Amino acid sequence: MTGESVVGRMRADLATGLRRFLHGFRELTTSSPSRFAVLVFSSLILLFTGLFSLPAAAADGQVTPLADALFTAVSTICVTGLATVDMATHWSPLGHVFVYLGVNVGAMGVLTLASILGLVISKRLGLRAKLIAAGDSNPMRAHGGPVNEGQTVRLGEVGQLLSTVALSTLVIEAVLAVLLYPSLLLGGVHPLTAAWEAPYYAAMSFTNTGFTPNAGGLEPFAQDYMMLTVLMTGVFLGSIGFPVIFALWRHHWHVRRWTLHAKLTLITTMILFFVGAGVFLLLEYDNPKTFGSMDAWDTTFQAFFLSAMTRSGGFSVVDIGDMHGSSLIVGSMLMFVGGGSASTAGGIKVTTLAVLALAVWSEAKGRPSVQAFRRRIPSDVQRVALSVVAWGSTIVAISTIAIAQITKAPVIDVLFDVISGFGTVGLSTGLTAELPDLGVYIMAATMFMGRVGTVTLAAAVAATSRSQHYSLPVERPIVG
Repeated sequence: MTGESVVGRMRADLATGLRRFLHGFRELTTSSPSRFAVLVFSSLILLFTGLFSLPAAAADGQVTPLADALFTAVSTICVTGLATVDMATHWSPLGHVFVYLGVNVGAMGVLTLASILGLVISKRLGLRAKLIAAGDSNPMRAHGGPVNEGQTVRLGEVGQLLSTVALSTLVIEAVLAVLLYPSLLLGGVHPLTAAWEAPYYAAMSFTNTGFTPNAGGLEPFAQDYMMLTVLMTGVFLGSIGFPVIFALWRHHWHVRRWTLHAKLTLITTMILFFVGAGVFLLLEYDNPKTFGSMDAWDTTFQAFFLSAMTRSGGFSVVDIGDMHGSSLIVGSMLMFVGGGSASTAGGIKVTTLAVLALAVWSEAKGRPSVQAFRRRIPSDVQRVALSVVAWGSTIVAISTIAIAQITKAPVIDVLFDVISGFGTVGLSTGLTAELPDLGVYIMAATMFMGRVGTVTLAAAVAATSRSQHYSLPVERPIVG
């Protein structure tokens, strides 16, 4: 056999192997996008763990311990904002670049990222990919069966939705950076430094992460209401979710054309925002370590700011560890709910809370079905909402018990930080930074499960969805 024939055969084998790999890759992306998304997220976390372990990523030029590098990678990719090191001083400029890139990649979301990678391979979204992408935008997809068109994105809109995700991220962060730049200059930041910190703050607000590039955090800007308002706006836009942004972009102020999902997300978000601010104002107005030393205007504004940040923002002006225990419980409740579905926020999502509240109200009224805005919510969605709350509560309970046993810290502090991790919020009583390595790994796992989402995680673990062609006899157990 001549040398040319050997080379030709090697090339043919390589081409065959490449085609098989691409075929298998495409099958994975189209047959189970949820499982593929978990795989992609895990791979990204491993990649960024390696990047954060580089000596050049640390300010002191030393290798960052594995537990801290892994935790930072999970917190960055999962856009959480919790940290076991001082994020402003520990990392070098290269390390801050890694953080900035990581939060923007994580903000794209699990399913969106999987769809985009699948699109790279297939060059375009075919009918099958569109069906799966549309189906996975609906939690009912995890339970099999037909997908209600009113509960998902139409096939022709899937490609537009993916474009909206990328474009809205770039445009919103750019606008936020432009608005933040003057405030940084007025705060005494050097113009060149502000040119970096402005897009950094913009990314951290829109992605609901909450990292700050300067050692003092937001403390130097505690009285800059313009900057704090811009940060709240970025957190709000990031937390309502890309499907809501897509609906608002298409229909603007035509409220009747908004989807039920958009209406429930916006209404529930605003209710929690105002109620949370009112409760924080009531509980903390006499606390000299938080709001007690402020005047009436500062107290009111900071109450709204804290309410917005507990939804998943992660920024804080007051020391969370100085808050009353009652306020920590309220903050934990808000963080557990989180933001909108398919958003940069975590938690069980506001639509889950809205569906359960509507179900309770319908039951109290004796209605045969759950209705909202002249639309009927199927029982499948109600079961998914209950499952999400059950799984979320289980994850929080197990993590809280484990970390409380390891650290022997006050349970309220442990619960607050665990829910902050699960809801990918980033607020902390100070406990997370003091966790031993085992506690760090448990908290990292909690953040990962909170970001990936309970429904997506369940769909990824489930091998197949089985249909049952018969029904069993009915018998009603006593409940309540």
